[in-house]
Amino acid sequence: MAYATLDDLKGRLDWELDADELRIAAGALEDASALAAAYGRDWPPDRAPQLVRTLVLKAAARYMSNPSGYTQSRAGDETLAWADLGHDAGTVHFTAEEKRLLEGLAGTRPGLTSVIVSSWNSTIRPTAGGLVPVDYPGDRFPLFSDNRGPW
Repeated sequence: MAYATLDDLKGRLDWELDADELRIAAGALEDASALAAAYGRDWPPDRAPQLVRTLVLKAAARYMSNPSGYTQSRAGDETLAWADLGHDAGTVHFTAEEKRLLEGLAGTRPGLTSVIVSSWNSTIRPTAGGLVPVDYPGDRFPLFSDNRGPW
């Protein structure tokens, strides 16, 4: 259930993959696709949004560029360090921004809303005709505070 193909990943890398790297790349695509489904939603591979494919390819290419998870490289008197990798070094991972994009595509981004709550037979009238907002796609949920409801 990969959201991208091995050929797509090869096009993003600037070197030819040997047999071991091809095996590792296939695993990276599977891992990135599983993470995309976990952070977003379990889209069918043929109907996943284009951005999901792009994010999976970015995560797999990032992993293939540094599969051992090195955070520092030294050659002679020059040292190069990557401080932004942290505990995700050497793993297939999404950045915080990529996770936010996946949540947005899936409609699962956490949010905050305000809902009027009143006791039964109170004089407070609902402003939305007895319907309250919901955090999932679809119609509002009916919640009536007096005998005007359908019950």
